[in-house]
Amino acid sequence: MSKASSLLTPVLAKRRGKNPDKKSWHNLHGSSSSFALYQAAQTAKTPILLITHNTPQALKIEQELLSLAKSDNLTNSEHKVSICLFPDWETLPYDNFSPHQDIISQRLSTLYQLSRMESGIIIVPVTTLVQKLAPKQYIEANSLIIKTGDKRDLHQMRQALEASGYRNVDQVLEHGEFSARGAILDLFPMGSSKPFRLDFFDDEIDEIRLFDPESQRSKEKIDSINLLPAHEFPIDEAGINLFRSQFREQFQGNIHKESVYHKVSNGILPPGIEYYLPLFFDNNVDSNQASDKKAATLSNTLCDYLTDNTLIVISGDIEHSLTKYWLDIDYRYENRRYDPTRPLLPPDKLFLTTETLYSALKPFDRITIATEALVEAKHTTDIAGNISDNVDQASDSEINETKSKSSDICFDVKPLPDLTINHKLKQPFELINAFIASKETPNKVLFIAQSQGRRESVLELLERDKIKPAQFDNIDDFINATDTIGITVNSLTQGFSFQAKGNSQKNAIALVTEAELLGDHVSQARRRTKAQDLQADALFKNLAELTVGQPVVHIEHGIGRYLGLQTIENAGIVTEFLMLSYANDAKLYVPVSALHLIGRYSGADSDNAPLHRLGTDTWSKAKQKAAEKVRDVAVELLDIYAKRASNYGHSFKRNKQDYQAFSDTFGFEETFDQKQAINAVVSDMMSPKTMDRLVCGDVGFGKTEVAMRAAFVAVNDGKQVAILVPTTLLAQQHYENFRDRFANWPVVTEVLSRFKTAKEQKEVIARVESGQVDILIGTHKLLQDSIKYKDLGLLVVDEEHRFGVKQKEKIKQLRSNVDILTLTATPIPRTLNMAMGGMRDLSIIATPPAKRLAVKTFVREHDEALIREAILRETLRGGQVYYLHNHVDTIDKTAADIQKLVPEARVVTAHGQMRERELERIMSDFYHQRFNVIVCTTIIETGIDVPSANTIIMDRADHLGLAQLHQLRGRVGRSHHQAYAYLLTPHEKRITKDAKKRLDAIASLEDLGAGFTLATHDLEIRGAGELLGEDQSGSMCQVGFSLYMEMLDQAVAALKEGKQLSLSQVMSAQTEIELRIPALIPEDYIFDVSLRLSLYKRIASCKDKRELDDIQVELIDRFGLLPQPTKNLVQIAKLRIKAQTIGISRIEASATGGSIEFSDSTSVDPMLIIGLIQKNPAMYSMAGASKLKFVKANDDTQKRFTLITNILNDLAK
Repeated sequence: MSKASSLLTPVLAKRRGKNPDKKSWHNLHGSSSSFALYQAAQTAKTPILLITHNTPQALKIEQELLSLAKSDNLTNSEHKVSICLFPDWETLPYDNFSPHQDIISQRLSTLYQLSRMESGIIIVPVTTLVQKLAPKQYIEANSLIIKTGDKRDLHQMRQALEASGYRNVDQVLEHGEFSARGAILDLFPMGSSKPFRLDFFDDEIDEIRLFDPESQRSKEKIDSINLLPAHEFPIDEAGINLFRSQFREQFQGNIHKESVYHKVSNGILPPGIEYYLPLFFDNNVDSNQASDKKAATLSNTLCDYLTDNTLIVISGDIEHSLTKYWLDIDYRYENRRYDPTRPLLPPDKLFLTTETLYSALKPFDRITIATEALVEAKHTTDIAGNISDNVDQASDSEINETKSKSSDICFDVKPLPDLTINHKLKQPFELINAFIASKETPNKVLFIAQSQGRRESVLELLERDKIKPAQFDNIDDFINATDTIGITVNSLTQGFSFQAKGNSQKNAIALVTEAELLGDHVSQARRRTKAQDLQADALFKNLAELTVGQPVVHIEHGIGRYLGLQTIENAGIVTEFLMLSYANDAKLYVPVSALHLIGRYSGADSDNAPLHRLGTDTWSKAKQKAAEKVRDVAVELLDIYAKRASNYGHSFKRNKQDYQAFSDTFGFEETFDQKQAINAVVSDMMSPKTMDRLVCGDVGFGKTEVAMRAAFVAVNDGKQVAILVPTTLLAQQHYENFRDRFANWPVVTEVLSRFKTAKEQKEVIARVESGQVDILIGTHKLLQDSIKYKDLGLLVVDEEHRFGVKQKEKIKQLRSNVDILTLTATPIPRTLNMAMGGMRDLSIIATPPAKRLAVKTFVREHDEALIREAILRETLRGGQVYYLHNHVDTIDKTAADIQKLVPEARVVTAHGQMRERELERIMSDFYHQRFNVIVCTTIIETGIDVPSANTIIMDRADHLGLAQLHQLRGRVGRSHHQAYAYLLTPHEKRITKDAKKRLDAIASLEDLGAGFTLATHDLEIRGAGELLGEDQSGSMCQVGFSLYMEMLDQAVAALKEGKQLSLSQVMSAQTEIELRIPALIPEDYIFDVSLRLSLYKRIASCKDKRELDDIQVELIDRFGLLPQPTKNLVQIAKLRIKAQTIGISRIEASATGGSIEFSDSTSVDPMLIIGLIQKNPAMYSMAGASKLKFVKANDDTQKRFTLITNILNDLAK
């Protein structure tokens, strides 16, 4: 049992007979209430419902309790404490938004577990507690445990899932989705952290497997799953009929044709439907007597889900919070109730009044937590007592009886005095020294840091004043030690002192957090779990998002428009074709087996793509012109390769044991592409060639960890590392992050920026020159000639495009002998081209951290009501808001307008014309949540990471570039909360055509990891000039970016092999195969067109047999056994790979024979062909100079494949 918490052993409420007990815990200062609560959960062995006065307090206490649970030294026989938060919907009362599916999932899971909980702590803000909920019987009746071996009809199960509210989709990615394909059912149950794949054998569940929603590949097998309903209300036929009848009864008169009523009647759940929840339940049926448990009264509150022995603990002034919340409810109701399309239910139908809540709490034992000393609290005995005062208009005798049974417990806890370290004073440590030396204060002092890196910073700070604390793993170890001053890592946010034993001051212990020393809350912890894998390849070539009307490039026929997939039967053989439209409305049908010939067109504006005429030489001339240009570029590129190859730098040695130990301290599991990027960087560093690698990944996707691994390899091999960032604020945050990550290693990290005095900067520079600093972080100062590195081995550049010409020139000079790693969220097109062209190596990180949600993006006309709603929605859930106003001259007026519009907000301004130290102070205040709205310019574009900021409003978003919009949107959504971006514009008529395209692009690409894709959109909007220079842009526009880069790759590969480059090699034709057999993915195997299209392209684009085998395994795993036409498709792709390598342009075969046609550049030895003919003249013959004919009966499909495979093997010898 945790000794730290047991030192605050609480006296628990315990009922006497039928009457609930009520107690008050007094004198609990700082974070001591979390200690007492944690001990109560261990001692009581009953569930505890903690009610807080608001969401931020609930999150703070949750963080503290989780930290105590993590550091608790429990033996196996003792009681571990589970801690969970019942989340709020994160919407405003009567909102037009619905909660995210992940929130509904967590709520349903908690409700299901509540009645089964034997112990643990459930935390709920009082504003969430007053929401009326679905009846307990609804959750029970609509929950189901599914096991391997169960007899279940797949068709009926699909119907039951749809009736329960699960969405039938093509690919399961989120909670509440399912997908049925043949004998396979994919399902992401509410309340589950992973989706499942059910494999049926007839009507029996043969196997249940976990699968990864990103890769869609199966993982380990499991025995059973728990299936919860998809919503907090029923949407089956009975539920909708009940909604309809009660809606008509509630809102009599004409029902508007666009109303919520008609949408629900048609099976559509409009945003904000949760505020009609009572209408889905029969309010006239008593829940205890209902014969049909699915129909029950809506009298349920969260309290109705609790077991009878649950202990209620109240923290904070919940009555004041309720009063304020009800004012907001009434205000929003009155302002919205007259909308004919969305009539509103009265507030008392949706929310519990204060009196009703008190009544619901009455049957439970209750404890109230207070900071006041007992003497001061006598006149307010306890809130639990007041609760009974308000219940059912109780009589005076009843109230007196209740109060007499309540009792007050006063803990021996004291608040800490002011201990702030003030560097403006002559004696900055005067207060903390006096506290330690005083006889009136505790004789043991434990400093608490938020993380290991922060611990190092605090140690360094204290050692300046010769205070040298001993380091401890946890609070218990310090209490048991003889040391009088110590330091440990914990998430406690506020300090306090308490008695260890007896009443002697000698036994008193003080816990001092960074908040007491530095005067603010130091960190905002992100909440993440293990990440999931995602393949990040083929972002340019994948056709999954191709929509009808978009331009594509066919290698042989040029640019046309995609019109869809079409199935055609010819001579009894069914084949699926891509239908393309060309100039003069000409049509071209491309078999799906030839999809390797098709690519997306990126070049000029897609609306004005130059469609080619079939049957003319226009396309061949355009391709010829592009090929000539490609040949010149390839020669230039080869020269760059040669220079890079001759730039031999330091070949880093990696100590595997140390590197593994460092990697293991990464708090999360690396995503697939993050791991790929790390491995590529380390491999580059270990090679003798100097590294020049670009790592492209969305904001917050783990690029920093890639840099940290690289830095570790460099430092561990005795080299120095410089990390160049665009802003001072970012330098400071990187400094803290690197200090944290390298805390357990003998690595010295320093930061160089304008926040340091001239003297401090001089000292740092001297230490860098002497080799005493291993990692130096800073802005452009790092590139100044005054800084002499002793042995610089690695330069990490964050967002290179943010630096000026002089800085870029300096970086270019360093490239010749220092390994360079560049990190970027949205690569500027020219940088992207350099990487794609091979001048710089490229790694893409496209996997979002688990539980991170895509930012919901809205393009709207400027509207004050919308702005107020957006700010309130965020601040009421404890979050913060960026309001972007990119005009310094009017920013103060805008901030004043925002403050007037939302008086309850705490507004501050920030812009680039402020003095550096003032700007740093403001951003620090915002980071530590002293303000919850910051009106700012684009200075935040590469600012510090603020996980609690989850809404950004951009004024005049039409004036911002696409990369800027993406980067700014990336400022929010860095936690598990749903984030929102509002792009405000003037009337549509005042927006330019290009601006509208930018806004459409950013709004359409909400997906996490969209940064790389946005770079290609930027390319399309700007045209090709900026990408390749005007010289090349014309050629590229004529053939499209994809084909241009493909031609360039082929040309460079040929030159590398020492071949004389000809135009035919640049425009190398692909192998065509016609076997007169069905080769397609049938609709009844995969129905979704875009998914089929994507898979066709992947199969056709495979470069080797291993890739094809992987796809085959994936198809069987996801969709079941391959139908014969799909097997044929894969087999044809394998033949094409083999034929392509030896220079065969066409293979044709039928039931009686066929032919093989050789290209001009074939590598087949003519003597082999002569040998085949001589050996079997009845079978083989030549038809012209380049076609080998063969005659053999092979009406069986597999025999046909075997025959051609054998011929190709003979020709490849």
